[in-house]
Amino acid sequence: MTEFPQILHHGGASGVTGSCHRLQIAEDRALLIDCGLFQGQDADRVDAFEQLQVRFPVEDVLALVVTHVHIDHIGRLPYLLAAGWRGPILCSVPSARLLPLVIEDALKVGFTRDRALIERFLAEVEEHLNPLPYRTWHTLVDDARHRLRVRLQRAGHILGSAYVEVDLLERESGRAERVLFSGDLGAPYSPLLPAPRPPWRCDTLVLESTYGDREHEDRRHRRDRLKAAIDRALANGGSVVIPAFSIGRTQELLYEMETLIHRAKSARWRALEIIVDSPLAARFTEVYRELKPWWDAEAHRRLRAGRHPLSFENLYTVSSHEEHERTLAYLAESGRPAVVIAASGMVSGGRVVNYLKRMLGDERHCVLFTGYQGAGTPGRDIQRYGPRGGWVELDGERIEIRARVETVSGYSAHADRRDLLNFVRRMREPPRHIRLVHGERQAQEALRETLLAWAQEVGHRLEVSLGAEG
Repeated sequence: MTEFPQILHHGGASGVTGSCHRLQIAEDRALLIDCGLFQGQDADRVDAFEQLQVRFPVEDVLALVVTHVHIDHIGRLPYLLAAGWRGPILCSVPSARLLPLVIEDALKVGFTRDRALIERFLAEVEEHLNPLPYRTWHTLVDDARHRLRVRLQRAGHILGSAYVEVDLLERESGRAERVLFSGDLGAPYSPLLPAPRPPWRCDTLVLESTYGDREHEDRRHRRDRLKAAIDRALANGGSVVIPAFSIGRTQELLYEMETLIHRAKSARWRALEIIVDSPLAARFTEVYRELKPWWDAEAHRRLRAGRHPLSFENLYTVSSHEEHERTLAYLAESGRPAVVIAASGMVSGGRVVNYLKRMLGDERHCVLFTGYQGAGTPGRDIQRYGPRGGWVELDGERIEIRARVETVSGYSAHADRRDLLNFVRRMREPPRHIRLVHGERQAQEALRETLLAWAQEVGHRLEVSLGAEG
């Protein structure tokens, strides 16, 4: 006889993309946490048909809970609806504002450019969106069999991100279970976002482990390294190209750039152009400005002081393809110093590829990585082989890497090993069981060792299993 609840994975168990987790509470009742696309090496491991189809049961899914709107967490939503599922999509209020923009872009890239078809689909998505306030229980089921409630808490990863508390009561047995899905937890002191606070308790924790095997630089040091990398490019008469996700990382970098320019004493820095060459990033930045009520206290202090962290004088936005081509040619040929922020974050497509095809072969320029580069992505290859004078394949073309390649790890939007441990140990009643997901195998294994060592030290009985083990 099957014992419930069960935690099953339709993605994101043994890699960092494709997050999709199922909480099965009965044979005919389940909750889905995220429904994301596979990317990079994770996508290579998945059959193409499986990537673009939903091949798991959907008729028993009571609701989809979205932790945040990155494509590796919501990218399979169109296919979930295509499979016939029509339940509520639960998410935070900011995520409800951002999600249609992400889905619209995903549809244009991988599905259709038919405007009427896209509009019909977006209308259907918005019909099912059910925005929830943070820190408030929402009852999904309350009948003779179960009481099922969910609550969202700030996760500090991107604006609107949440971890999910699921409170389950089985009426017949009287058994109560609290399951927590971390989604992606942010690093403390990230610009614009309050740091995640652990809950009072949970029985089972499904915990991300992206950086379970390392620790980040602190905020002051990472900002100093960002400034130093830009200083070197300025001295060389080149530009800095930063591959960045359109949502989250781009806005975080703009916040940091405004800080550096505001504090700058040199005329060169005060005149430095910050170029966002991504129509999607520009749209997200505009929405971020509209969502000021969800910014953290530090950002609000800047606003009160008359500063505009996401809309400052040195910021330029490139919209049209023609403007993109002109900007690219100008920077590649003129040697005018500038910082270009462009998608995609792992160089798997988008306008950043055009910049790198033109600039990687020129030692004046710098490619600066500020986020995780998934295995099998061009970003990972540039990061790995660039310092050795290697090459990378972009759009089927072999590009020699002569530009300087730097990485500032502290800008990760993910909690590191210390942060993940703190999230667990600061609960008043820590979990009895932790399932590690959203991490490569070595990261999961390292975090398991860290968690078990802590549990042994404090005398807490803890079981830690790896999503990578199936």
